[in-house]
Amino acid sequence: MPPGEKNVHAFWLFFPAASVLAAIAVPLSIRAVLSGTGWPSGLTGAGHGHELIFGFALALIAGYTLGPQPRRILLPLFALWLLARVSWLLAPDTALAQLLSPAFALALARYAVPRFSAAKKWRNKAAAPLILLLCLLAVGFLISRDANRHLPFSFPDAHQLMQSAILGLLMLMTFIGGRVIAPAVAGTLEKQGIPLKARVQPHIEGTLILLLSASVALSLVSAPALLIGFLLLATAVGIIIRSVRWKLWLCRKRPDLLVLAAGYLWLAIGAGMTGLHLLAGASPVPALHLITIGALGTLSTSVMLRLAWQRSHRMFPPAWQALTSGAAIATSAISRYLAGPTPFNEPGWLWLSSSLWSLAFLGVAVQLLMLAGSSKNRRK
Repeated sequence: MPPGEKNVHAFWLFFPAASVLAAIAVPLSIRAVLSGTGWPSGLTGAGHGHELIFGFALALIAGYTLGPQPRRILLPLFALWLLARVSWLLAPDTALAQLLSPAFALALARYAVPRFSAAKKWRNKAAAPLILLLCLLAVGFLISRDANRHLPFSFPDAHQLMQSAILGLLMLMTFIGGRVIAPAVAGTLEKQGIPLKARVQPHIEGTLILLLSASVALSLVSAPALLIGFLLLATAVGIIIRSVRWKLWLCRKRPDLLVLAAGYLWLAIGAGMTGLHLLAGASPVPALHLITIGALGTLSTSVMLRLAWQRSHRMFPPAWQALTSGAAIATSAISRYLAGPTPFNEPGWLWLSSSLWSLAFLGVAVQLLMLAGSSKNRRK
């Protein structure tokens, strides 16, 4: 690093930007369809899922995994993400938009993956291939547009890649969420004089990684839905057992931690309901939104507020912030599930879900920007 150059924590850039994108993308995507205008075109059809995963989720991963970075690395990476988002929203069919999202994903993998590659145990190495998988799926989304017209073998289409990416996110959240919650619960209980023996729970964690790895792989090759459904039901059971062994009911004085744990339980709900839908031969789309809204929304808002408050004020987020965002996201997830597999036929549920989601993330974005300002002033 050049003399005098200061590192910047990646989350101060990526977390507020991800929150703003989350807040505006969902209502815009609904408006694009219900208004009949089709604008912005990048949020119609599979484009909505594209921005959720390769825009919002990858920004969260960047903010969480990159840590402090020199400005000469972080600023171009953030600019690449921003250009990719703008070009995709406004002109998704252009070559520029098609190339910028995979370019950002690969650039993120270049800096994020090596940070997890030094671990010795295979479970500890899991984050690196998971992040790499999600980044490579952005490339796969680009290839899928014309692949089946030019390749001699069947290539997953955009919707199939979206489902696989959501299961990949489910696995990444299961892994990282457990690594965040376990020590937090243990520390909280130790202050009460209560020892917690079941922390990371390596056997359960390893089983969950194997179950979800198989689910992702099978979804990419269009395996029978029944098989994937059974794997997801087993995943849900494993997550519940792991959560119960954390004795979360003893952490009543830490509402921020309880909301974070609720996000982890949303993983079980989303995995279990998706498994049931697949076993019943029903569309998994409503249940997958329990993962992308309930789990991803709750875990992301909790982690973003947690990191920002700890960095700026060395304290946990206020109870009202954690509880308000958690309740809004939970109601949003349930409302989207009730909208069913054809949500535009149920605009009331859809708009309720969208409004609560957007309000939660707008609130988080404002809070992050305020905390960033106070952190900067404290450093002065």
